[in-house]
Amino acid sequence: RPGTDRDREREREREPAMMSGRPGLRSSVRAVGPGFAGSNCCLSPQSCSPGRAGPRRPSEAALLPGELVVSESSNVRKCIATDTCAHDLYGTLLCTNFKISFLTNNVTPFQKCQYRNLLLAEHDVALTCVEQVVAVNDAKKKRKVLGPTQHLKFKPTELIIYCKDFRIIRFRFDESDPESARKICLVIAHYSQPKDLRLLFGFAFAREQSQDSADGVNGPDSGWQTPLFETYSDWDREIKRTGASEWRVSSVNENYTTSTSLPEYFVVPSSLADEDLKQLAPSFNGARIPMWCWHHWTGCALVRMANIKPGMQLRKHDRRILQAIAQSHPEKSGVFKSDLDKSLPRVLEVQAALVRLKQLCIHDSFEETEEKWLSSLENTRWLEYVRLFLKHSAELTQWMYNKNISVILQEEEGRDLSCVVASVMQLMLDPHFRTTRGFQSLVQKEWVAAGHRFLDRCNHLGHSDKEECPLFLLFLDCVWQLLQQFPAAFEFTETYLTVLYDSTRISLFGTFLFNSHHQKVQQSQDLASNGSLQCEGKCLKLPPVWNWSLQFTDKDLTLFNNPLYIGKSVTCVQNGTIKSFKRPKKNISSCFCSVYTVKNGRLSNQPDFFTRKNSTTQRPSRDLELNESLDQYVERCFRDWFSKPLDLHGLILPYMGSPHTRLWRQCYLRWIPEAQITNGGFISAFHQISLLADNIETLQSRLRQYHHPLLTGSPHVNKPRMYFRNEDFGEAGMPDCFSSSFPYSPIGNLCRRSILGTPLGKFLLTAARMWPSTETLANED
Repeated sequence: RPGTDRDREREREREPAMMSGRPGLRSSVRAVGPGFAGSNCCLSPQSCSPGRAGPRRPSEAALLPGELVVSESSNVRKCIATDTCAHDLYGTLLCTNFKISFLTNNVTPFQKCQYRNLLLAEHDVALTCVEQVVAVNDAKKKRKVLGPTQHLKFKPTELIIYCKDFRIIRFRFDESDPESARKICLVIAHYSQPKDLRLLFGFAFAREQSQDSADGVNGPDSGWQTPLFETYSDWDREIKRTGASEWRVSSVNENYTTSTSLPEYFVVPSSLADEDLKQLAPSFNGARIPMWCWHHWTGCALVRMANIKPGMQLRKHDRRILQAIAQSHPEKSGVFKSDLDKSLPRVLEVQAALVRLKQLCIHDSFEETEEKWLSSLENTRWLEYVRLFLKHSAELTQWMYNKNISVILQEEEGRDLSCVVASVMQLMLDPHFRTTRGFQSLVQKEWVAAGHRFLDRCNHLGHSDKEECPLFLLFLDCVWQLLQQFPAAFEFTETYLTVLYDSTRISLFGTFLFNSHHQKVQQSQDLASNGSLQCEGKCLKLPPVWNWSLQFTDKDLTLFNNPLYIGKSVTCVQNGTIKSFKRPKKNISSCFCSVYTVKNGRLSNQPDFFTRKNSTTQRPSRDLELNESLDQYVERCFRDWFSKPLDLHGLILPYMGSPHTRLWRQCYLRWIPEAQITNGGFISAFHQISLLADNIETLQSRLRQYHHPLLTGSPHVNKPRMYFRNEDFGEAGMPDCFSSSFPYSPIGNLCRRSILGTPLGKFLLTAARMWPSTETLANED
């Protein structure tokens, strides 16, 4: 790639400056772009004309280790609105091997608050977030979608970048050098669609880190001590946490000798030896042996498995696996198999729904869709699919919670739909996964370690359109729906979920960069064999996405904390004695050893599925009516659950009707100015609740200091948890710079839409002032 060696030499000659509190990051002399550094969330409104302030030089850009400037173009204009250029910004557009960056001395107009990312400045876009690059020539009325190896014959006057996070960013080259404009368009298209995985920035970062022997990336606070489930001990701790005494950690896949998509260590029934697993593995697609996910305190388990290959001999292996799972239950209970390929939408259907949703949100003209917005939203089928996944997950939880029966999620490869369902089920069943650390361990266990194909499904290389599917986004949307219905049950906020989705598009982190851990190890070994990378251990050291301190300040990270969250109750002191409270365990009758499935919409069982020994099989309990339809059974279970008081640390089941499934506004509509509500939206309530929670924490801290003076000054005791604090606002009340898009700003991120608002908004601002009042009409009569 042209200019790489020259830029590398220039970067090595430049003396790196270490960013304060961020080891491993190189900083420029001047900060990039406006935004708050964590001390205050609000910036005072500034009205300014862009003028022609001098553009900033590329040498002033903040660069990470291994990041190189590939191309640049000066005198570039970034468009802020479609109907006027009065607010446009002038500066230098540059492309590195990590991001697209726009450097300007101008202040973004109408910008009142901005959630600052330490890796990406206000006008930066990660290359892996780019979906499409379009070059435009106004004079010739030409428009071309640029590929990684295409040529551009005309001189571009405009560059349009369509992002995977629903942004549309436009740059104008009216006063730029034509050749530099042409080059940067081609460079952006080339670097945003690399041909090889090793061309992603994470490898350059790891190479630079290994050469510099930097050890600050994975520090003691890395990932908030989130287990990565890459070691034997991580799985063993999870077994002990859930009390799965009839299950064990298997090392049959060490060095990935059995399956390249499974982790090296995973949990299997104790009755199966490693030699048995080696014989059974070829019977399943991708040699993916059934993998334990979670264990309920009553003894039933949640298991994922790939489809069995056809053949009578292999069917015996399937029966052997199912029998081992059933026998792992303390009461030798039955199992319920759910074929997700038949029960849920296909991968291509989910992808098509997101494309329709994106078309509605950012491409369609708002004037044409305003009157039929809700019907158009329903026609995208995105919310319908969210409801289907929530409904199916809730149905399966009833088998574990009410019937004490183990559930097996069966899928073609066991790497896509089962990731969503298994994760949502555990969120409903286990309050541990509704904490921040627990949720992160859930993603690591059910997505990363289980071999979800993030590289293909996120389309990081730009040429896997047929494999692309937003299943992880669908899962986060399901979590958001649960968060809206049970806000006090989750420790984190919707901003945490949005930031997590955005982080899947940052190629610095190794969490969402590969199809499996084996692929990460294989790529590392290939780089080590040719001498371009020195690996300590099996694979290269990339920071996990859970190391949030690389992206945000401590102040900004407090926006992840939910002020409504009710944690587990501490010990209660009453009349001088300490009392603890435990939930009473349910009495669940044993079910006979059998496999339940759904056939023609009704429950069916296979009583002779397993070989009978000594006739010890018990008869089914009376309350399990096999002649009732699945819908009737689920409705009965839901009715019983909703009639009981809610236990935030127990099972939670959502309402799944159309009125209860809403659009995730912060994720999908945050860049649309017309969709924002000034001084309104959820942020108005969140602000007041945070101030109230801050008052409570302050009083609790003073009480602790009163009873334990030695704790005064301890950083862990006095560390604030709330983003909004009373000392920041005083009696001023709610700042006037808030909007429903907080903490994001739509200005300049969807510039094709007018900043003046929707036709209805324009009417309310202008035409309504001249509309005759009721009093005037009465006088005329």
